[in-house]
Amino acid sequence: MTGNELAVRQDITMVKRESYGTVAFASEVIATLAGLAAVDVPGVAGMSGGFVDGLVELLGRKNLSKGIKIELGEEEVAVDAAIVVEYGKSIPEIAGMIQAGVKQAIESMTGLKVKEVNVRVQGLKFERQTQETKQPALARVQ
Repeated sequence: MTGNELAVRQDITMVKRESYGTVAFASEVIATLAGLAAVDVPGVAGMSGGFVDGLVELLGRKNLSKGIKIELGEEEVAVDAAIVVEYGKSIPEIAGMIQAGVKQAIESMTGLKVKEVNVRVQGLKFERQTQETKQPALARVQ
């Protein structure tokens, strides 16, 4: 890149151009920031990825950007987050907290302006009842 030339690729965005250089972020970095902020919200059971993401997790690799799609501009970003919510929690409240948290995390850590944060609820997590309600009868010893 030379002079005042702007470059935007799908995986990298330019943040600042100054006389001494530029700062660029890979989209994976932005997605990881968004994913960490989203799973930090109480009531979020996890991120929802596709079949490939689930397969990768089974193989032992953690993907912190699972369920996050990023659209990068020159100095702004749009985020789509696919989540799984714990059953019984307020979905609108959780979505609002995710939007605020993701926006704050990305803007404070990168200097990029967050244009929008879209939240898609892909599923609900139900608590499994693993304990039986009845206690086993005690044998009497005589």
